[in-house]
Amino acid sequence: MRPIVRYAWFVLGFNVLVILLGALVRATGSGAGCGSSWPTCDGRVIPELEGATAVEFTHRAVSGIALALVAVLVILVWRRTEKGHPARTGAALSLVAIVGEALIGALIVLAEWVAEDASVARAISVPLHLVNTLFLLAALALTAFWLDGGRGLAFRRDRATTLAVALGGLALVLLAASGAITALADTLFPKIPGADLSTESHFLTDLRIVHPVLAVTVAAIGWWASARSSGSLSGWARWLPVLVGLMLITGAVNVTLGVPVWMQLVHLLLADVLWIVYVLSSAEALQLSAATESRLSPSR
Repeated sequence: MRPIVRYAWFVLGFNVLVILLGALVRATGSGAGCGSSWPTCDGRVIPELEGATAVEFTHRAVSGIALALVAVLVILVWRRTEKGHPARTGAALSLVAIVGEALIGALIVLAEWVAEDASVARAISVPLHLVNTLFLLAALALTAFWLDGGRGLAFRRDRATTLAVALGGLALVLLAASGAITALADTLFPKIPGADLSTESHFLTDLRIVHPVLAVTVAAIGWWASARSSGSLSGWARWLPVLVGLMLITGAVNVTLGVPVWMQLVHLLLADVLWIVYVLSSAEALQLSAATESRLSPSR
Protein backbone atom coordinates (compact mmCIF):
# COMPACT_ATOMS: atom_id res chain seq x y z
CA MET A 1 0.00 0.00 0.00
CA ARG A 2 1.42 3.38 -1.01
CA PRO A 3 2.22 5.93 1.75
CA ILE A 4 -0.44 8.36 0.52
CA VAL A 5 -3.08 5.61 0.73
CA ARG A 6 -2.06 4.75 4.28
CA TYR A 7 -2.13 8.42 5.16
CA ALA A 8 -5.65 8.84 3.74
CA TRP A 9 -6.96 5.93 5.82
CA PHE A 10 -5.16 7.33 8.86
CA VAL A 11 -6.81 10.73 8.43
CA LEU A 12 -10.19 9.01 8.22
CA GLY A 13 -9.52 7.09 11.43
CA PHE A 14 -8.22 10.20 13.20
CA ASN A 15 -11.44 12.07 12.40
CA VAL A 16 -13.47 9.23 13.90
CA LEU A 17 -11.45 9.79 17.09
CA VAL A 18 -12.31 13.51 16.95
CA ILE A 19 -16.01 12.64 16.65
CA LEU A 20 -15.82 10.39 19.71
CA LEU A 21 -14.14 13.18 21.69
CA GLY A 22 -16.92 15.53 20.61
CA ALA A 23 -19.47 13.04 21.91
CA LEU A 24 -17.52 12.86 25.18
CA VAL A 25 -17.80 16.65 25.48
CA ARG A 26 -21.58 16.46 25.03
CA ALA A 27 -22.10 13.41 27.27
CA THR A 28 -20.11 14.91 30.15
CA GLY A 29 -21.69 18.35 29.82
CA SER A 30 -18.27 19.89 29.13
CA GLY A 31 -19.33 22.07 26.21
CA ALA A 32 -19.05 25.23 28.31
CA GLY A 33 -15.60 24.29 29.58
CA CYS A 34 -14.02 27.11 27.60
CA GLY A 35 -16.82 29.57 28.18
CA SER A 36 -18.30 31.36 25.19
CA SER A 37 -14.92 32.22 23.64
CA TRP A 38 -13.62 30.73 20.40
CA PRO A 39 -11.05 29.79 19.14
CA THR A 40 -9.37 30.65 22.45
CA CYS A 41 -10.43 28.89 25.65
CA ASP A 42 -11.70 31.39 28.23
CA GLY A 43 -9.63 33.98 26.40
CA ARG A 44 -6.43 31.95 26.72
CA VAL A 45 -4.52 29.94 24.15
CA ILE A 46 -3.68 27.24 26.70
CA PRO A 47 -5.96 27.25 29.77
CA GLU A 48 -5.60 25.39 33.05
CA LEU A 49 -6.51 21.82 32.17
CA GLU A 50 -9.01 20.85 34.82
CA GLY A 51 -12.46 19.25 34.68
CA ALA A 52 -14.74 20.37 31.87
CA THR A 53 -12.11 22.79 30.55
CA ALA A 54 -9.65 19.95 30.00
CA VAL A 55 -12.25 17.89 28.09
CA GLU A 56 -13.39 20.77 25.89
CA PHE A 57 -9.88 22.07 25.22
CA THR A 58 -8.64 18.60 24.30
CA HIS A 59 -11.44 18.27 21.77
CA ARG A 60 -10.63 21.66 20.27
CA ALA A 61 -6.92 20.88 20.05
CA VAL A 62 -7.49 17.51 18.40
CA SER A 63 -10.01 19.09 16.01
CA GLY A 64 -7.33 21.60 14.98
CA ILE A 65 -4.92 18.76 14.29
CA ALA A 66 -7.60 17.05 12.19
CA LEU A 67 -8.03 20.20 10.12
CA ALA A 68 -4.28 20.34 9.49
CA LEU A 69 -4.20 16.65 8.54
CA VAL A 70 -6.97 17.12 6.00
CA ALA A 71 -5.21 20.17 4.53
CA VAL A 72 -2.03 18.11 4.12
CA LEU A 73 -4.08 15.36 2.49
CA VAL A 74 -5.41 17.83 -0.08
CA ILE A 75 -1.90 19.00 -0.91
CA LEU A 76 -0.61 15.43 -1.26
CA VAL A 77 -3.52 14.37 -3.45
CA TRP A 78 -3.02 17.33 -5.78
CA ARG A 79 0.69 16.57 -6.05
CA ARG A 80 0.46 12.79 -6.48
CA THR A 81 -2.54 12.46 -8.82
CA GLU A 82 -3.20 13.67 -12.32
CA LYS A 83 -5.91 16.09 -13.39
CA GLY A 84 -9.34 14.47 -13.38
CA HIS A 85 -8.54 11.87 -10.71
CA PRO A 86 -11.63 11.37 -8.49
CA ALA A 87 -9.53 11.54 -5.31
CA ARG A 88 -9.07 15.25 -5.98
CA THR A 89 -12.81 15.75 -5.68
CA GLY A 90 -12.94 13.70 -2.49
CA ALA A 91 -10.06 15.61 -0.92
CA ALA A 92 -11.54 19.00 -1.82
CA LEU A 93 -14.91 18.02 -0.35
CA SER A 94 -13.14 16.77 2.78
CA LEU A 95 -11.57 20.19 3.28
CA VAL A 96 -14.90 21.94 2.76
CA ALA A 97 -16.56 19.60 5.25
CA ILE A 98 -13.96 19.96 8.00
CA VAL A 99 -13.99 23.75 7.68
CA GLY A 100 -17.76 23.48 8.01
CA GLU A 101 -17.24 21.40 11.16
CA ALA A 102 -15.10 24.16 12.67
CA LEU A 103 -17.59 26.89 11.78
CA ILE A 104 -20.58 24.96 13.14
CA GLY A 105 -18.66 24.19 16.32
CA ALA A 106 -17.75 27.85 16.70
CA LEU A 107 -21.40 28.89 16.24
CA ILE A 108 -22.56 26.42 18.88
CA VAL A 109 -20.00 27.74 21.38
CA LEU A 110 -20.56 31.44 20.66
CA ALA A 111 -24.35 31.02 20.81
CA GLU A 112 -23.90 29.06 24.07
CA TRP A 113 -25.87 26.04 22.79
CA VAL A 114 -23.88 23.87 25.17
CA ALA A 115 -23.91 22.33 28.65
CA GLU A 116 -27.46 22.48 30.07
CA ASP A 117 -29.01 24.46 27.22
CA ALA A 118 -32.19 22.68 26.05
CA SER A 119 -33.37 25.18 23.46
CA VAL A 120 -34.94 24.41 20.11
CA ALA A 121 -31.89 26.00 18.46
CA ARG A 122 -29.60 23.45 20.10
CA ALA A 123 -31.94 20.60 19.20
CA ILE A 124 -31.61 21.69 15.57
CA SER A 125 -27.89 22.44 15.57
CA VAL A 126 -26.85 19.07 17.02
CA PRO A 127 -28.29 16.86 14.25
CA LEU A 128 -27.20 19.36 11.58
CA HIS A 129 -23.67 19.19 12.98
CA LEU A 130 -23.84 15.40 12.78
CA VAL A 131 -25.03 15.49 9.16
CA ASN A 132 -22.00 17.59 8.25
CA THR A 133 -19.84 15.10 10.16
CA LEU A 134 -21.24 12.24 8.07
CA PHE A 135 -20.46 14.26 4.94
CA LEU A 136 -16.87 14.64 6.16
CA LEU A 137 -16.48 10.91 6.83
CA ALA A 138 -17.98 10.07 3.43
CA ALA A 139 -15.61 12.43 1.61
CA LEU A 140 -12.56 11.08 3.46
CA ALA A 141 -13.63 7.46 2.92
CA LEU A 142 -14.11 8.04 -0.81
CA THR A 143 -10.75 9.81 -1.06
CA ALA A 144 -9.03 6.80 0.49
CA PHE A 145 -11.09 4.44 -1.70
CA TRP A 146 -10.07 6.24 -4.89
CA LEU A 147 -6.41 6.52 -3.89
CA ASP A 148 -6.46 2.79 -3.12
CA GLY A 149 -7.44 1.91 -6.69
CA GLY A 150 -11.18 2.50 -6.66
CA ARG A 151 -12.70 3.91 -9.82
CA GLY A 152 -15.00 6.87 -10.37
CA LEU A 153 -18.74 6.55 -9.81
CA ALA A 154 -21.25 5.93 -12.59
CA PHE A 155 -24.49 7.33 -11.23
CA ARG A 156 -26.30 7.12 -14.59
CA ARG A 157 -25.22 3.61 -15.53
CA ASP A 158 -27.64 1.83 -13.22
CA ARG A 159 -30.45 4.07 -12.05
CA ALA A 160 -31.98 1.35 -9.87
CA THR A 161 -28.73 0.86 -7.95
CA THR A 162 -28.23 4.60 -7.68
CA LEU A 163 -31.72 5.05 -6.26
CA ALA A 164 -31.25 2.20 -3.78
CA VAL A 165 -27.92 3.63 -2.61
CA ALA A 166 -29.42 7.12 -2.24
CA LEU A 167 -32.41 5.87 -0.25
CA GLY A 168 -30.20 3.75 1.99
CA GLY A 169 -27.90 6.69 2.62
CA LEU A 170 -30.82 8.97 3.41
CA ALA A 171 -32.20 6.40 5.86
CA LEU A 172 -28.85 6.20 7.67
CA VAL A 173 -28.55 9.99 7.83
CA LEU A 174 -32.04 10.31 9.31
CA LEU A 175 -31.26 7.50 11.74
CA ALA A 176 -28.05 9.20 12.85
CA ALA A 177 -29.81 12.57 13.24
CA SER A 178 -32.50 11.02 15.42
CA GLY A 179 -29.77 9.31 17.44
CA ALA A 180 -28.09 12.67 18.04
CA ILE A 181 -31.34 14.09 19.39
CA THR A 182 -31.84 11.06 21.63
CA ALA A 183 -28.28 11.35 22.95
CA LEU A 184 -28.86 15.03 23.70
CA ALA A 185 -32.05 14.20 25.57
CA ASP A 186 -30.26 11.48 27.55
CA THR A 187 -27.59 14.00 28.55
CA LEU A 188 -29.94 16.82 29.53
CA PHE A 189 -32.71 14.70 31.02
CA PRO A 190 -31.20 11.45 32.34
CA LYS A 191 -33.66 8.78 33.38
CA ILE A 192 -33.67 8.47 37.16
CA PRO A 193 -35.15 5.27 38.66
CA GLY A 194 -38.14 6.06 40.84
CA ALA A 195 -38.50 9.62 39.55
CA ASP A 196 -41.96 11.13 39.21
CA LEU A 197 -43.06 10.58 35.62
CA SER A 198 -46.24 12.60 36.00
CA THR A 199 -44.46 15.93 35.55
CA GLU A 200 -44.58 17.64 32.18
CA SER A 201 -41.85 16.32 29.93
CA HIS A 202 -39.58 18.32 27.66
CA PHE A 203 -40.04 17.94 23.91
CA LEU A 204 -36.61 16.30 23.65
CA THR A 205 -37.65 13.48 25.96
CA ASP A 206 -40.76 12.91 23.85
CA LEU A 207 -38.52 12.43 20.80
CA ARG A 208 -36.52 9.62 22.43
CA ILE A 209 -38.83 6.96 20.99
CA VAL A 210 -38.15 8.03 17.38
CA HIS A 211 -34.60 6.66 17.23
CA PRO A 212 -35.21 3.06 18.36
CA VAL A 213 -38.33 2.76 16.19
CA LEU A 214 -36.47 4.12 13.19
CA ALA A 215 -33.48 1.86 13.90
CA VAL A 216 -35.57 -1.31 13.94
CA THR A 217 -37.43 -0.20 10.81
CA VAL A 218 -34.27 0.61 8.85
CA ALA A 219 -32.61 -2.64 9.96
CA ALA A 220 -35.65 -4.70 8.91
CA ILE A 221 -35.83 -3.04 5.49
CA GLY A 222 -32.08 -3.44 5.00
CA TRP A 223 -32.08 -7.13 5.84
CA TRP A 224 -35.16 -7.68 3.64
CA ALA A 225 -33.50 -5.89 0.72
CA SER A 226 -30.27 -7.87 1.09
CA ALA A 227 -32.22 -11.14 1.23
CA ARG A 228 -34.01 -10.29 -2.02
CA SER A 229 -30.88 -9.17 -3.85
CA SER A 230 -29.39 -11.56 -6.36
CA GLY A 231 -26.16 -13.20 -5.26
CA SER A 232 -24.33 -12.96 -1.96
CA LEU A 233 -22.88 -9.76 -0.55
CA SER A 234 -19.23 -9.17 -1.35
CA GLY A 235 -16.55 -6.60 -0.67
CA TRP A 236 -17.37 -4.00 1.94
CA ALA A 237 -21.09 -4.83 1.72
CA ARG A 238 -20.66 -8.18 3.44
CA TRP A 239 -20.00 -6.35 6.72
CA LEU A 240 -23.23 -4.35 6.65
CA PRO A 241 -25.58 -6.99 8.16
CA VAL A 242 -23.07 -7.68 10.95
CA LEU A 243 -22.70 -3.99 11.79
CA VAL A 244 -26.45 -3.41 11.74
CA GLY A 245 -26.90 -6.31 14.16
CA LEU A 246 -24.20 -4.93 16.46
CA MET A 247 -25.85 -1.52 16.37
CA LEU A 248 -29.17 -2.97 17.50
CA ILE A 249 -27.51 -4.99 20.27
CA THR A 250 -25.41 -2.11 21.61
CA GLY A 251 -28.38 0.21 21.39
CA ALA A 252 -30.46 -2.12 23.54
CA VAL A 253 -27.58 -2.60 25.99
CA ASN A 254 -27.07 1.14 26.13
CA VAL A 255 -30.67 1.74 27.19
CA THR A 256 -30.66 -1.19 29.62
CA LEU A 257 -27.55 0.11 31.39
CA GLY A 258 -28.97 3.63 31.63
CA VAL A 259 -26.90 5.11 28.76
CA PRO A 260 -23.47 5.26 30.46
CA VAL A 261 -20.94 7.45 28.70
CA TRP A 262 -18.65 4.57 27.70
CA MET A 263 -21.51 2.70 26.07
CA GLN A 264 -22.63 5.80 24.22
CA LEU A 265 -19.14 6.05 22.75
CA VAL A 266 -19.15 2.38 21.72
CA HIS A 267 -22.53 2.82 20.03
CA LEU A 268 -21.35 5.97 18.24
CA LEU A 269 -18.13 4.27 17.09
CA LEU A 270 -20.16 1.47 15.53
CA ALA A 271 -22.46 4.02 13.90
CA ASP A 272 -19.48 5.78 12.34
CA VAL A 273 -18.02 2.48 11.12
CA LEU A 274 -21.41 1.46 9.70
CA TRP A 275 -21.65 4.74 7.78
CA ILE A 276 -18.11 4.44 6.41
CA VAL A 277 -18.66 0.84 5.32
CA TYR A 278 -21.95 1.81 3.68
CA VAL A 279 -20.23 4.60 1.73
CA LEU A 280 -17.46 2.26 0.61
CA SER A 281 -19.86 -0.53 -0.37
CA SER A 282 -21.94 2.01 -2.32
CA ALA A 283 -18.80 3.19 -4.11
CA GLU A 284 -18.00 -0.40 -5.07
CA ALA A 285 -21.52 -0.90 -6.41
CA LEU A 286 -21.48 2.32 -8.44
CA GLN A 287 -17.90 2.47 -9.68
CA LEU A 288 -17.17 2.67 -13.37
CA SER A 289 -15.87 -0.34 -15.21
CA ALA A 290 -12.15 -0.31 -16.00
CA ALA A 291 -12.89 0.00 -19.73
CA THR A 292 -15.19 2.98 -19.22
CA GLU A 293 -12.75 4.73 -16.94
CA SER A 294 -9.93 4.31 -19.43
CA ARG A 295 -12.03 6.04 -22.09
CA LEU A 296 -12.84 8.92 -19.72
CA SER A 297 -9.32 9.39 -18.31
CA PRO A 298 -7.34 12.29 -19.73
CA SER A 299 -4.39 11.38 -21.89
CA ARG A 300 -1.03 11.59 -20.19
